[in-house]
Amino acid sequence: MQQKQMKSLIWFTKDLRPYDHEGLQIALKESTGVIGVYCIDIDRYSNENEFGFSQRSKFQLSLILEALAELKQGLQQLNIPLLIAEESASSCIPQIIEQHQIDQVIYQDEWCSEEQNELQLLKSKSNKTVFKSYLGQFLWHPEDVPYQLEQGELPDVFTVFRKKCEKLARVRPLIENPPMSLNCFELTSDEIPSFQSLGIEKPSPHPQSAFRFQGGYKQAKIRLQSYFFEHHHLSRYKKTRNGLLGTEYSSKFSPWLAIGAISARYIYHKIKVYEREHIKNQDTYWLAFELMWRDYFKYISLEHGNDLFKQAGIKKRHYSWSENQRLFLKWINGQTGDSFVDANMIELQQTGFMSNRGRQNVASYLTKDLQIDWRWGAAYFESVLLDYDVHSNWGNWQYVGGVGNDPRDRKFNTQLQAERYDPKQEFQKLWLKH
Repeated sequence: MQQKQMKSLIWFTKDLRPYDHEGLQIALKESTGVIGVYCIDIDRYSNENEFGFSQRSKFQLSLILEALAELKQGLQQLNIPLLIAEESASSCIPQIIEQHQIDQVIYQDEWCSEEQNELQLLKSKSNKTVFKSYLGQFLWHPEDVPYQLEQGELPDVFTVFRKKCEKLARVRPLIENPPMSLNCFELTSDEIPSFQSLGIEKPSPHPQSAFRFQGGYKQAKIRLQSYFFEHHHLSRYKKTRNGLLGTEYSSKFSPWLAIGAISARYIYHKIKVYEREHIKNQDTYWLAFELMWRDYFKYISLEHGNDLFKQAGIKKRHYSWSENQRLFLKWINGQTGDSFVDANMIELQQTGFMSNRGRQNVASYLTKDLQIDWRWGAAYFESVLLDYDVHSNWGNWQYVGGVGNDPRDRKFNTQLQAERYDPKQEFQKLWLKH
């Protein structure tokens, strides 16, 4: 019972939901007082990285602000206040720890160098505080996969990983929140900031965007309910997933997954419910299959660390990459002369979203046709994607760029791809008129 006197701070990052949340469960079990904190590091939206792009997407920030509003409401039902700081975690959290005499900080573990550097700086300023992490991003928890990751056992090929995990690993059940009737912190949650109050230019919503949804956890659940159980698009997913126009050709879960407004486990278990209640086929399986791909890139990142960001990639392959800025800018602005590539790039620039089929084609065009350093493309995507996920983005770019996990070094024929996936040129006409 002595442990129940703990005062806990939950540091929210890419886990903006009040359910299926291990950190929340830990805090509610162990604490007499719980505070939630989210840090918006404004400098990340203006400072440039080594490739000349902002380090965060304004399109994604729009979703984050919407998700914070719903998270705030969800936490209020648990009697937990949500504080929002407009600076880095290493700057604001030590002040909150000192002000409220916090005993432990609970956070979702992130292993890439940028996040690790921030964590170590935070810990150095809070050396009397316990830091407790959990791994909440995965479909298959790292403790459950049949590989010793620290011994380099992760397969180089996704299919090998998938088949063994499907056979030997299990997807854990959803995490339940224990009740918390009292909270020793009598704090009022902060107001959700706006783009204007943050001093950041707000991107304009586009009426033709393929993602026309709000960013919160409730909205994610509404989308799933609609896509699965109301319109039964899940039963056709594999057949439609390569579409280009509209909101219904694919699940559109990736933006919510990227900010943690929905969990991979939640989606997986809902797939299983659908299969029991309606139909189980190759289409329903294929959405789970895509969640497995997402997991695989996280495990690749976990095992290979900063090689995820190096030019030679995890395969240590050295190519003579072009550094032609003029051609690169034409690619960014949809001015390459390849109408399929250009339409996809304009869609991305104006909406922050691009289909999976589009991403494969524009990445192949940049790296195989223009032979421009794949990292330039990955960094640009990082600055604009509303569903930016560090592991999936950089892992996929390595894959297409020939320095990652593709056992075949393939090149997309964008003309044939356009004929197959946009035979009436409806997608190209929509975006090339802008």
